[in-house]
Amino acid sequence: MVDNSHILPLNADVALEELTANAVAIGLPMHTRFRNTTLREVMLVKGPVGWAEFSPFPEYGPEESARWLSATIEAGWHGWPEPVRDTVPVNATVPAVAPDDVEAVLARFGPVSAVKVKVAEDDPATDIARVERVRHLLPEADIRIDANAKYTHQEAFDVITALPFLTYAEQPVPGIQPLAILRAALREAGSTVLIAADEAVRKETDPLAVAQAQAADLIVVKVQPLGGVRRALSIVEQAGLDAVVSSALDSSVGIAGGVALAAALPRLDHACGLATAALFTREPAPPALPVNGFLTPGPAPSPDAAIIEELKLPEERQQWWRTRLAQAHRVLQQNA
Repeated sequence: MVDNSHILPLNADVALEELTANAVAIGLPMHTRFRNTTLREVMLVKGPVGWAEFSPFPEYGPEESARWLSATIEAGWHGWPEPVRDTVPVNATVPAVAPDDVEAVLARFGPVSAVKVKVAEDDPATDIARVERVRHLLPEADIRIDANAKYTHQEAFDVITALPFLTYAEQPVPGIQPLAILRAALREAGSTVLIAADEAVRKETDPLAVAQAQAADLIVVKVQPLGGVRRALSIVEQAGLDAVVSSALDSSVGIAGGVALAAALPRLDHACGLATAALFTREPAPPALPVNGFLTPGPAPSPDAAIIEELKLPEERQQWWRTRLAQAHRVLQQNA
């Protein structure tokens, strides 16, 4: 049994009936396929403090989804801690598109100083070409890659060493120990590219295990998967590693929580992956688009009722999302 008593508990202090009273599932159409979808489904929930989001990915079960619901409760019923900075730097995100399509993707983000490039959905040669295209278009940018744990050790080693200008590689291989082995191999080869842990933090029973294993140089933290802004701050503090905040492909309602986390971190040395509103073609609330590479902390935006109606999912999907919400809530109550 993992002892997580040193991390803030999940939020479980709202009744299911109160959560579902003002909850609606919508579909956000996307410019480009991302995480194997062109329609991101999310559930928006209105609480006494403001709008919140519950949007665990479809394959996530009740245990994992419960952490996302904890973040929903925090946002809608408790609000977020006060920021320590007025703006948050953000990176552009380039999906696994063809190298020739990179320029059009980057144009949606406006001026940015950092770019995260998705990899490991094609062959490594195409990945390298996509990253090098970004480098050609933005030679001064901080460039990082994200493999979502899909590379083998050798693929990750070959791609990272072929791109020595990378700032960091996010979760290039699955698991904590494989990450530690890859990091050691890169250092032995003279690579200075940092290793960032994402799935190895948010999907593990103990989110601090990656730091204890010396498997990463920094951790990627996401508000919903970690159970809320305050809980994420607690994890960062306990891990003792630099952190970069990223989106879980949230709507702009959920992105506000990510910006609140980034704005509350005692230290923020890396641009955050919070400009993903540029990946959607339509949202019910004002999109969280960066201005000169920055987002500003503030309350979650209020959706437009007419646009919610336009994006509202069919009744069978509403019921599917209500069932997920109830299952996640049951887990929260059992663990409270």
